[in-house]
Amino acid sequence: MNKACYFTASELAERGIGNLPDELCSAKHMIYSSPATLDYNSPGAKGFGVKRAGLVIPESVMLLVAPGCCGRNTALLNSLGYSERFFYLLLDDTDIVTGRYLNKIPKACAEIAEEMNPKPSAIVICVTCADALLGTDMDRVCRSCEEASGIPSVPAYMYALTREKRLPPMALVRKSVYSLLKPQKRKSNECALLGYFSALNDTCELYPLLRSAGIREIHEIGRCKTFAEYSEISRSNFSIVLNAEARYAAQDMQKALGIPFIELTRLYRIDKIRTQYRLLGQAIGADLDDAPYYADAKKKTEEFRLKYGSLRFAVGECLNADSFELALSLLEYGHRVTEIYGTIGERNFVFLKKIAEHSPETRIYSNLDPSMLCYVREPETDAVIGNDAMYYHPDLPGIGFQEEAQPFGYQGVCALFSQLDAALEANKRQEVQE
Repeated sequence: MNKACYFTASELAERGIGNLPDELCSAKHMIYSSPATLDYNSPGAKGFGVKRAGLVIPESVMLLVAPGCCGRNTALLNSLGYSERFFYLLLDDTDIVTGRYLNKIPKACAEIAEEMNPKPSAIVICVTCADALLGTDMDRVCRSCEEASGIPSVPAYMYALTREKRLPPMALVRKSVYSLLKPQKRKSNECALLGYFSALNDTCELYPLLRSAGIREIHEIGRCKTFAEYSEISRSNFSIVLNAEARYAAQDMQKALGIPFIELTRLYRIDKIRTQYRLLGQAIGADLDDAPYYADAKKKTEEFRLKYGSLRFAVGECLNADSFELALSLLEYGHRVTEIYGTIGERNFVFLKKIAEHSPETRIYSNLDPSMLCYVREPETDAVIGNDAMYYHPDLPGIGFQEEAQPFGYQGVCALFSQLDAALEANKRQEVQE
């Protein structure tokens, strides 16, 4: 192995989603924890890994049930203010072989309830791949914990082994964080936004568009400061799923709370955004006037293209976008994409096929493939997007584009090109100084 493995967009499109190379399927090779992604994708990451996501329930605490090797990276979250909300039940070899630790979990929860004043709103029990291999019935364990402590308990599965299954860890944790909601009378002028653990950017046009349709209260778990505010989510007349990994949580809410849902996708192609808002308006019986926001975003993309010409981009996956949809957007705006570092699935393979039509030679890499140890830039590239892409190309201007305030719709498009413009201008100034 002396060269990072890649496949061109045309090669992958021809193969089809059912015949992807083993190098792009993490279940078929050793996993490389690339420094390019570790800070942002690991369970104890700066972003929302399973552990931090579980604690999005206001006033909750987490009991991490794990071998020491799995719990060590939780220290990364202490700097973010979570040190008071973590408890540990560390497992030794005998615990795992005999399963005796399962009796310790309810006792640990009872101790937490006894020690904390005020009591937490919930105890999130986070388990690791050890329980995935053992087949632990976490629903039963949580019931025992609730009986022992008197505090609602929900599971969080830090199962790296299941990340490519139908219900990956980040979909399961979304189910858990909404599972404590109780039925109450729904209000016709309230809705919920599901999908992200932090709120949308305050300037996102989705807020005024919904308010123009008569929605007065928009619930987001990322804006809930107390458990009482969290509980108000179940008053929503409908919910809008902004991330496909929240679809299963929305289905549970529909079944348990009677709240129907509509699904939107984060896109960076303004024509598709406009179509999506038109369909949303039809679904909720309102005429959503997005013309001013569309015009602003269109102007931003055109001004950027006029100022810099056709730039060559490398696009990563550690960012607030789908790598392939964002790459396709750049191509349609008249730019070029030399490389993409991303994970291909059924949802984004449709974008890959369109990329192959526009740019058949675009190279696709997997951050998890061990051959990325040997990555060397070959195609000439002008700028990069994504924290992983910035790691691979520290000498190029670029943006991480992974802020906690989530971009969406036209606001996301404007933010993308504004940040790119700022990065390119800063690079110009640095070159002049040198």
